[in-house]
Amino acid sequence: MKTKLLVLFGGRSGEYEVSLISASAVLRNIDAEKYDMIKVGISRDGKWYLFGGDISEIESGRWCDNAGNRPCAVCPDYGSNTLIVFGEKTEQLKYDVVFPIIHGTQGEDGTVQGLFELAGARVVGCRAETSALCMDKDRAHRLVGEAGVRVPKAMVVNSENAMEAVAKFAGIVEFPLFVKPVKAGSSFGITKVCKDSELCAAVKKAFEYDDSVIIEENIDGFEVGCAVLGTDKLIVGEVDEIELSEGFFDFTEKYTLKTSKIHVPARVDGETAQRIKATARKIYRALGCSGFARVDMFLTNEGEIVFNEVNTIPGFTEHSRYPGMMRAAGIEFKEVIDRILGQVL
Repeated sequence: MKTKLLVLFGGRSGEYEVSLISASAVLRNIDAEKYDMIKVGISRDGKWYLFGGDISEIESGRWCDNAGNRPCAVCPDYGSNTLIVFGEKTEQLKYDVVFPIIHGTQGEDGTVQGLFELAGARVVGCRAETSALCMDKDRAHRLVGEAGVRVPKAMVVNSENAMEAVAKFAGIVEFPLFVKPVKAGSSFGITKVCKDSELCAAVKKAFEYDDSVIIEENIDGFEVGCAVLGTDKLIVGEVDEIELSEGFFDFTEKYTLKTSKIHVPARVDGETAQRIKATARKIYRALGCSGFARVDMFLTNEGEIVFNEVNTIPGFTEHSRYPGMMRAAGIEFKEVIDRILGQVL
């Protein structure tokens, strides 16, 4: 019998559109001989629907207008593996495995994972506690630092009234520096600050996305990443490298590459590539990751590796960084998905 796979997409975060594109790519590449797909979308305002339309409607963003959508909810009874579908007649739809493809808050932060774990369901990817930890830049950095990996110097503030302390910290680490929401994805709310007069506006902007803000030193060098797959035995894709012409890898650059390039494999020597991969494994283990994740780091001009962040549900289009690194290691997109799903069966 085929495995009934519940694929979850959409959501209330600012990365809603990215989720739709990722989910469309995944749905097109799932082995239909192994899996029956149950497509569940979450609208921008947080409503859950069982979607029975074509994948192209998800990709275009029109899925929410499908007249056949039916409101649904997850039954929280442990071990029930049931989706309750409402309509003229309420139905119970059984599923075997859940694959959440929701980026950012209320998707990548452990909330969705916790909901399904409460119901005793098998969930693809990192568990709730790890997802929440990786979303929290401050706590993730502290734990990875304890594991012996260098992390940027940073401070956290919980109020816009802490500008005196922020200015003092900036004087110690020196400009430029980065101001970020502690918990946000796709570089939302992040500002590269180059002088004192820009600090206040940057902190105010970051507070629009979270109630805690982290101020970090700038790391001279460039960003590198590793796609990691597995729980016990880990597979690491080829290292990639982000080449920037200016600024930093913000939301626009991540999804358009207007002025930046991604090199895979990265333009580093073999020994450095192996060190980066080994560090990615150490970070993945230190944070308790499972299933799959993308580990982002910096390589300094002196060859030192510095932790940046872990994305527990990275972009999953066929042209995204995670599939690109795996492809460079000889694992094509369809096989990547098959291996990820195979871990929870």
